[in-house]
Amino acid sequence: MELLAGFSVTQVAIAMLATFLSAFVRGLTGFGMAILLVPVLALALLPVEAVLITNFLAAFIGLLEIGRLVRDAEKSAWLICALVVVATPPGLWLLTITGADLARFIIALVALSAFAIILMPQRGETTHGPITTGGVGVLSGLMTGFAGMPGPPVVPYYVGRALPRAVVTASMLLIFTVAATTGLGSGLLLGELSWRHFLLALALFPAVLLGNWSGLRVSGRVSDRLWHICVGFVLAGAAGAALIRLI
Repeated sequence: MELLAGFSVTQVAIAMLATFLSAFVRGLTGFGMAILLVPVLALALLPVEAVLITNFLAAFIGLLEIGRLVRDAEKSAWLICALVVVATPPGLWLLTITGADLARFIIALVALSAFAIILMPQRGETTHGPITTGGVGVLSGLMTGFAGMPGPPVVPYYVGRALPRAVVTASMLLIFTVAATTGLGSGLLLGELSWRHFLLALALFPAVLLGNWSGLRVSGRVSDRLWHICVGFVLAGAAGAALIRLI
């Protein structure tokens, strides 16, 4: 039974629940929406659809916050953003020529890598040179295109350092917003983006707003250690669900 733009009731229900929970994590931690959402959406949709719809949602919420993100982000975020713009189209092209099951498997592995990243300890006031920053930007762009997940390279780059949480959050979310917008542009150029993806994303966006708001309210009440543990388990669950479906 079709409910919205050719998507079934089951697909929309799964997408709605996954969107709310992933947006809650975004509000709680400042990242994690795409890492959580893409593997779950890919259970019900084609991987390329999961990536594009997640890009829509990340762009919508990021553009609402763009003033704060630009103001608080570290300067390194701008170099990473520029490289993400260059590297995203090749990543999406690779996704379009990869079989659906293999793509789901790779996306699940990316989510599992994010679980490992969350458990990494902080490294103090570590600074990164241009080579490291450039590598993060290129890898983040490729992952944006192929998996809709710019986070796995970006998260340890910022979270692993003892920076103010406001700077870490703004830097990551600025990159994610640019990555999502670039992913949509790449999808349009490659002929993979359609009005049905926009309609489903628009229908899901209230769940993003509610989930993000709820996460922000909780964020100030939990310790860093607790949210590391909670998010790690959620990431592992999302990746595990994707792998179980393939098995």
